[in-house]
Amino acid sequence: MTSPRFQLSIRKFAPLLATALVVFLVLTGLMIDRPGGLAAAETAKSEPGAPAAPATAPPAAPVAPAAPEVAPPAPATPPLAAPTAPETPATAPAAPAKGKKAAKGKKGAKTPKWQQAAPPGKIAPPGKYNAGEDPEFAKQHGWPVKTPPILPGSILPGKRIVAYYGNQRSKKMGVLGEYPKDEMLRRLKVEVAKWEKADPSLPVQPALHLVAVVAQGEAGKSGKYRMIHPDALVNEVYGWAKEVNGILFVDIQTGHSDLRTILPRFEWILKNPDVHLGIDPEFNLIKSGSIPSKKIGTYDAADINYAAGYLAELVKKYNLPPKVFVVHRFTRNMVTNANQVKLRPEVQIVMNMDGWGAPWLKRDSYRDYIVAHPVEYTGFKLFDPDDTKKGDPLMTPQEVLKLNPKPLYIQYQ
Repeated sequence: MTSPRFQLSIRKFAPLLATALVVFLVLTGLMIDRPGGLAAAETAKSEPGAPAAPATAPPAAPVAPAAPEVAPPAPATPPLAAPTAPETPATAPAAPAKGKKAAKGKKGAKTPKWQQAAPPGKIAPPGKYNAGEDPEFAKQHGWPVKTPPILPGSILPGKRIVAYYGNQRSKKMGVLGEYPKDEMLRRLKVEVAKWEKADPSLPVQPALHLVAVVAQGEAGKSGKYRMIHPDALVNEVYGWAKEVNGILFVDIQTGHSDLRTILPRFEWILKNPDVHLGIDPEFNLIKSGSIPSKKIGTYDAADINYAAGYLAELVKKYNLPPKVFVVHRFTRNMVTNANQVKLRPEVQIVMNMDGWGAPWLKRDSYRDYIVAHPVEYTGFKLFDPDDTKKGDPLMTPQEVLKLNPKPLYIQYQ
């Protein structure tokens, strides 16, 4: 016997049951038909927290995932090929250059620092030039420099100077004192002939480069960590220079003395038309208070401008031909604010690449500290045996002449 209440219940809930059945079938069909449907749902249940399995085909209508995909962390140094929409952290480096140069970096090779510092333009491909030889690099940095008018009697740029450096009282300071006078002068003549042969377009001017004020490791009586050699010693080397139709350079290593007080001391010799000046920032240590040879010193453009101005006044006062003024350099900080050095027609400034080492290192230094910071003319120092003591060959005139710009002052120490 059927209970009337039961029959009433079925009649009452039958529509609801039917609706529920339809909803169930629809949902079941959707899950079965969706890519990664039931299987993916079961996987997610069995491994809580695991990301959904990747779709085998894109859905007709994209659905936002529960957890966004996380990109791998960016390297400390961003690649040259920047992403489409890169995040720029507060301390991010400058964006790489766009275009062909940036594209070359995709191979993994880093752009050398000296090329990064160059203005936009063409850089020679690797291997075509050694460091310091690329004419385009020189051009980008301002070579050839626009010099003041060339006055009558000027040595540069019509000649190349080849100098022997040192002090006749020391065999360790350079070739000038390493050999007896006659042997030293004979060797100088041989070097002059080599340079004339290597570059017949320029006559060679022989020179002796005397360190007349020598930096010292002890304070001495003056407390200035330098020794001023007697006038007689300077005059002696001046006489030697005359024997080979040469010129003389008086070189000053100030130690803790001020160049402004020590330079006028040499007016007696600098007033001669064939005597010129050299200063060495390495041994100017007033600012740091360090002991010479314990730390590398420095000169600012203001110091160089003072010395050049002093020489210019001598030229005017004694009616002299222009003076050649050599400034030694082998680090960035040895000369600060080089772009503020003032050029004068009475003074021809040579930035001389000092320092010893293998040929590649000397070329690098020439590029980084001379070519990249143009002043007026350039020089190049060759050390024997220091350049060769690790088995490297001494650079030949032909190799030095590949540098761009070509050095017009050559110094052997």
